[in-house]
Amino acid sequence: MKKPTRGVAVPPELRLEDAPMSDIIEALAGGRVTATALTKAYLARIAAYDRGGPALNSVRALNPDALAIASALDGSRPSVKRPLAGVPILVKDNIATSDKQPTTAGSLALEGARARRDATVIKLLRKAGAVILGKANLTEFANILAVEMPSGYSSLGGQVKNPFVPDLVDDRGIPIVDPGGSSSGSAVAVAASLCAASVGTETSGSLLHPASRNGIVTVKPTVGLISRAGIVPIAHSQDTAGPMTRSVRDAAVLLNVLAAKDPLDPATERQRRPADYTGDLTRDAMKGARIGVPSDPADPLNDCYYGKLPTDGAKLMAEAIEVMEDLGAVIVRANMPTRGWLAGPGTNMAVLNRNPLSPNKGNPTGAPIVFLYELKYGLNLYLKDWATKTDIKTMADVIAFNAANAKEALRFGQDLFLAADLTKGDLSEREYKSARAMDLLAAKRHGMDAYMDQHKVDAVLFPGATGAAIAAKAGYPSVMVPAGLVAGAGGKDTPDYPLGISFAGRAWSEHKLLRLAYAYEQASNARKPPPGLPAL
Repeated sequence: MKKPTRGVAVPPELRLEDAPMSDIIEALAGGRVTATALTKAYLARIAAYDRGGPALNSVRALNPDALAIASALDGSRPSVKRPLAGVPILVKDNIATSDKQPTTAGSLALEGARARRDATVIKLLRKAGAVILGKANLTEFANILAVEMPSGYSSLGGQVKNPFVPDLVDDRGIPIVDPGGSSSGSAVAVAASLCAASVGTETSGSLLHPASRNGIVTVKPTVGLISRAGIVPIAHSQDTAGPMTRSVRDAAVLLNVLAAKDPLDPATERQRRPADYTGDLTRDAMKGARIGVPSDPADPLNDCYYGKLPTDGAKLMAEAIEVMEDLGAVIVRANMPTRGWLAGPGTNMAVLNRNPLSPNKGNPTGAPIVFLYELKYGLNLYLKDWATKTDIKTMADVIAFNAANAKEALRFGQDLFLAADLTKGDLSEREYKSARAMDLLAAKRHGMDAYMDQHKVDAVLFPGATGAAIAAKAGYPSVMVPAGLVAGAGGKDTPDYPLGISFAGRAWSEHKLLRLAYAYEQASNARKPPPGLPAL
C-alpha cells in the first residue's frame, strides 16, 4: 500500500478525515481555514486513498481549475447568499460542466465529450460558492448499459471499491462487497472524506443503494424538486439528482442550494419546498410520528419484510425501530404488497408479454420497459442539445462505437442499449404509454398513497434500498440514513460494511423525512467512518 502523503494547512481540530460539511462551513465562516487549504487537503486525500493506498477509484477525473477557483474564493466566507463559499464538492460524471472537464457517463464512447453549458445543478453550486473538485466515477451510463454490469464499473473509469472492504474481489476483479450503484463514486468519496459532499443521481435506487452500502446520508428527492437539465438521462419520469453527505443536516444544507425551479425542466414548475430544509431539525421530530413498517412474513408478496434480511441486517432494523419507539414514534406494522413493483423498476410484466422488447422478441434481459423507451428518447436529446467535441450524436453512435471497440468498451456487453434501440425513440408507442400508466397506478393509487392513507402513517420505513422502486415509480422522495454495520461477506475475517434505513413519503415531503431521519441519526449515532483512511 502506497504511503499517504503529508497533510496540508487545515487545523487538526477540524478532523477533515470525517468532518461533516457543516463543520467545514463553520470553519470557513470563522476564517479558521481557507478554500485553498481545504481543496489542497482533499486533493491530498484523493492522491493517498483514491489513487494510492486502497485505490478506491471513486474520482474519475479532477477539475484542473479547482485550485484556481478555490484561490479566488479565499477572500470570501459562507453567507446567506453564498452558503457554500469555498466548499469542495464532487459531482457525478453524468452531470454536465462547461469547463475543462469532460462529461462522459463513464463511457469510452464519450471520453472527450464536453458540455456546451453547465447543468442547472452546477450553476446553482457555483452561484452558492462551491469549488467543483472533479467528477465522480459511476456505474456506466448510470447502470443502464448492460444487465451484467457490476455496481461501480465503467469502461472509462474502471471499478469503484467499497472503502469498508476495498481489497476483497472475485476472480474477475469484481468487489465481493460492492460499492452500490450507480452513484458509487459519489458515495465512496463522501464516505472516505475525499470531499465535503457530493452530488449523485438516481432513477431507481442509484442514490439510496450506494448511500446504504457506504454508510452515508442521501436524499432521493421528489421528481421536480431538483432540475435534471444537463444530466445524462435514463428515464425522465423518474430521474433526479440528490445530495450525498456525512450527516442529515449537511444533506438539508445542500438541498437548500439544489432545490430550485428551472424553466429548462418543466417538472420543477409544480415544485413545493420550505424556505429552509435545516429548520426544525430536532430529536423531538420523532415524537408522535407514525412510521409504517412492512412486516408480515407470511405474505408471499411482501418483499420488504426486514425479517428476510440476513441475521445482522434484521437485527439492525429491529434496533432502529426500537430507537424510534424510544423517541416516541408509533410503529405501524402493516404489510405493503411489493413484489410487482420490485421485480424491476418500471417493469410491467403484462406489457412485456406483448411488447416488441419482450424476452421472446429481442429483449432477453426482461429489462424495465419504461426505462428502455425513455432512454433512447432522452439520450438522443442530451447528445443533440448538450454534448460537444464528440462524434457521438445518438444512442446508435454509442452502440456502434462500443461494437467497434468491444475489447475495451464491452466487458459486460450492452444488451440494455441494444434493447432500447429497438424503440422508435419518440415515446409514441402504445406499449410505453400503457406501461407508464400502469406503473403510476400501482405505485401511487395502490402503493404509497393507499398504504399511507389506510394506515395513517407519516413515512414508510425500509431496510437499505429495498423500497427504492416503490417511491421512485411514483416520483416520491426517500431519505437514507446509516443504521450500522453488518457482517461482511466472504468469511468471518471479512470486514463489516454498512447498512442504512430509508424513510419514504409522499411528494414534496422531504422536510418531514429529513426531520425524522435527523431525530433517528442523533439518537442512534450509528454512522461509522471506513477504517484505514486516517488523517494525513
